[in-house]
Amino acid sequence: MRRPATPTAAAARRLAAAALAAVALAAPTACAAPDTRPPEPPAGLTAQAGSATSAHVMWQSADPRQGVKEYRIFQQGVLVRAVPAEKTMVDLTGLAPLTAYSFTVRAADAAGNLSAPSAAAAVTTPAVKAEDHRPPTAPASAAGHPDGARAAALTWAPAGDDTGVTAYDVYQGGVRIHTVGAAETSTRLTGLQPDTVYTFTVRARDGADNSSPDSPPVDVTTATATGKGPSTAPADFTATASPGAVVLSWTPPDTGRPTAEYQLYVDERPTTVIQFGAGAVPVGRAEYRLAATEPAGTVWAVKLRARLPDGNWGSFSAERRVPLG
Repeated sequence: MRRPATPTAAAARRLAAAALAAVALAAPTACAAPDTRPPEPPAGLTAQAGSATSAHVMWQSADPRQGVKEYRIFQQGVLVRAVPAEKTMVDLTGLAPLTAYSFTVRAADAAGNLSAPSAAAAVTTPAVKAEDHRPPTAPASAAGHPDGARAAALTWAPAGDDTGVTAYDVYQGGVRIHTVGAAETSTRLTGLQPDTVYTFTVRARDGADNSSPDSPPVDVTTATATGKGPSTAPADFTATASPGAVVLSWTPPDTGRPTAEYQLYVDERPTTVIQFGAGAVPVGRAEYRLAATEPAGTVWAVKLRARLPDGNWGSFSAERRVPLG
């Protein structure tokens, strides 16, 4: 009897590969489980009347690990506004005077999961003040101090108004970042960055949405993060206009060696690098004269930061707004 032919080694390898491929095709394909877990409800919701027809609603930012993509604001269960995740406050307009409102906020992630509603925040709009064009007086004084590395406490003097103050707005860098009610003269600001100088001002607002001038500016330097050294921001920064120039003055940061190089920003844009040559590096107060050719009355917002010994730029100084002479 003739024996069956024995397959060659190459043929055996081909047969084995084909068998493995067949098994792979027959095996079920593993799929990633869909994301069905919703974010946590937003915390810390507050609502303040901004005027007779508007309200300012704020809440705390979600933990970044939750992947929130937007917040949705509801008025008694009806969606009235949606904002991206980087915003944690909104002004709602078109409201009725002397009316009670209740708001909630829900967080939504990229998969479309929607959190449960936040705790409700209630607010009642004030009455309309006819033909009110007079703004409140500016808060006469303000003060602040850091509250750890990521928060600051701020206080101010009450403002006056002929029809009554309805809210106080806190500004930083020309942007409103916080609002509290007329009865409040202090607040805690969160979500700040460590080792950073912030310049806050406060404005009062009345029922016709007239805003007061700024309070005196308040500089607050947040604490450094755990394990970091002293602040790298230039301290006690001032900017004074003179004919055709702005004179800048500051105290160099404590970096362990003299600081010879600074980067100057004007209106949030890098404008020039200030370099002190050998033998001219300031060890106490530093001063620099910046030429100005813009028309008198133009307002510059100026700030600067130092080149650190490791080659990186340090934290910014406080920002100063200076009208050109």
